Amino acid sequence: MTRTSPLRTPPLAVCVGAVFFIAASDARAACDFEIQGEGRVAAVTDARSLRLADGGEVRLAGIELPANADPRFLRDLVLGREVTLRSTSDAPDRYGRLQAFVFMSGGDGIALQSRLLSQGWAMASGTVADKGCAAELGAAEKEARVARRGLWASPAAIKNAESTADILAETGRFTLIEGKVVSARDAGATFYVNFGKRWIQGFAVMVSRRMMASFEAAGMKLGALENRRIRVRGFVERRNGAPRIEAFAPGQIELIDESRTAATAGSE
Repeated sequence: MTRTSPLRTPPLAVCVGAVFFIAASDARAACDFEIQGEGRVAAVTDARSLRLADGGEVRLAGIELPANADPRFLRDLVLGREVTLRSTSDAPDRYGRLQAFVFMSGGDGIALQSRLLSQGWAMASGTVADKGCAAELGAAEKEARVARRGLWASPAAIKNAESTADILAETGRFTLIEGKVVSARDAGATFYVNFGKRWIQGFAVMVSRRMMASFEAAGMKLGALENRRIRVRGFVERRNGAPRIEAFAPGQIELIDESRTAATAGSE
């Protein structure tokens, strides 16, 4: 890919016909980070990965895909198009790919990720630190969920926190789970947000003590989640026979009974 030096901040893009507009005091579009490269998309190697004409590999940041994701959706959108890659870092991942937000040249300033989300072809990862970008991705996903587009057409797209067997069937996959928190407690090096009365067997969200500072910085008091109905997203793990999701970022936890993120739960 063609590497470029950071340019001046572009004008705020107006997203026509979509609900992705994010007001920004620095007059930049959401997810519009520093330019890390440009080029023409020569191939779509999977449902969230691109290869540019110069051989550069790109992985779409900020989203996750269902297990049966079809790469044709991405191919139809971007194959053969000139794109700009934006990210907070130009460091490649362990596979040599640049993790970036992709903007099509001559487009309307909407990140490719938001297009996939709004059509129900992807899920927001919940791990994007930039608040404006995270809000745009969340709004795009919500639009698809409400309209029941793509993967959201299935009533099984979001798992019930009480259905441990259904959650365990998603082990190793990125999954959204909803339910009422029964208890929230500190247990040594890990904080547990439990959805079952028998917490050893039921579904739980785990937050490592080393990650607690980032949750607290976001204003999230995990203890305040008790008796709240929340939506959790992340990769399902099986630990001692029970389903678990480890949360690394506050955006992975969302209050759904009050239409706001869990980061505000402790500020009341």
